[in-house]
Amino acid sequence: MDDRGYMRLALELASKGMGRVSPNPMVGTVIVKGGRIIGQGYHQRYGGLHAERNALASCTESPKGAAMYVTLEPCCHFGKQPPCVNAIIEAGISRVVVGAKDPNPLVCGKGISILRKHGIDVTEDVLSEKCEKLNEVFFHYIRSKRPFVVMKYAMTMDAKIASYTGASKWITGEEARRHVHELRNRYSAIMVGVGTVLADDPLLTCRLEGGRNPVRIICDTRLRTPLESQMIRTAKNVPTILATCCGNESRYRVYQKMGCRILLAPEKGGYVDLQRLMGLLGKEGIDSILLEGGGSLNWSALEAGLVKKVVCYIAPKLLGGAEAKTPVGGKGFPSPAEGIVLKNSIIRRLGEDFMIESEVAEDVYRNY
Repeated sequence: MDDRGYMRLALELASKGMGRVSPNPMVGTVIVKGGRIIGQGYHQRYGGLHAERNALASCTESPKGAAMYVTLEPCCHFGKQPPCVNAIIEAGISRVVVGAKDPNPLVCGKGISILRKHGIDVTEDVLSEKCEKLNEVFFHYIRSKRPFVVMKYAMTMDAKIASYTGASKWITGEEARRHVHELRNRYSAIMVGVGTVLADDPLLTCRLEGGRNPVRIICDTRLRTPLESQMIRTAKNVPTILATCCGNESRYRVYQKMGCRILLAPEKGGYVDLQRLMGLLGKEGIDSILLEGGGSLNWSALEAGLVKKVVCYIAPKLLGGAEAKTPVGGKGFPSPAEGIVLKNSIIRRLGEDFMIESEVAEDVYRNY
């Protein structure tokens, strides 16, 4: 197996930390000696041992003189764990193959430099695109201090997210709906508008066995969320934030008593200013958001230049209806040439349904 082959294995290991290590990156490590894998590990949970130390602890023989393959540059600063470069040097590793450089200013090339100063041969950028892609949330958050926003919706083949009566359960089948729970487990938070709460009364939890519930965020400019709604009634068990422009303490104190957090945000155009809200949520340590709202919130997020990725589930059904809701509402763009351009699309079949995942082209947004 060559460097790329070992790095692919390290990437597979890294992905096992999905949903468990945020806001840290997912990292995998493989240790090879004499053409044999003698150790491997990954970052298993936030606050726990990093991938390099887990791999060294698993070694079946002395790692002295071995090569280490790691998907992200080893850290060189003290955080919840001591620097991994120290463990690598002490173990006598002779070569380190790095997938991607860590964008964290506390590391960013410093870890590699330290290893080289101690006589360790370092090879950089092996499968770097795949390594960065795996940690797209981490890279975005470290660089911008804002959440990575994913817009998700399910629609019929005639682009309806509900019938003309408003009925939307269920557009897609069980396999597609299970995939949604995988996304909820992956990202830090789910965001909906108060309109979705009023119409559907969702719970927005992760139903995967061993899964993690994301933080639930309701954009509610005037605090209209019903106290009897599922999200409010379960707020003491599942972290729930009400992002609002209403500064009346007597209005929001009752939500606080039920376990909600109130996040006061500036107003723009009669609604919560999503751009400013992202900055506030970033300061709260929320590195990623899954938009599960309706057409109004989706349009507002696109118009504000927030969406980085789109996940669309398409069911082989036709609902019709001139007034039936579509995934993106609002005013819309005046011409096809001015629409949001998506790239690097991946199509996957989920039961009878299809999932299309696309990135928003980087040059689409001018002010984000």
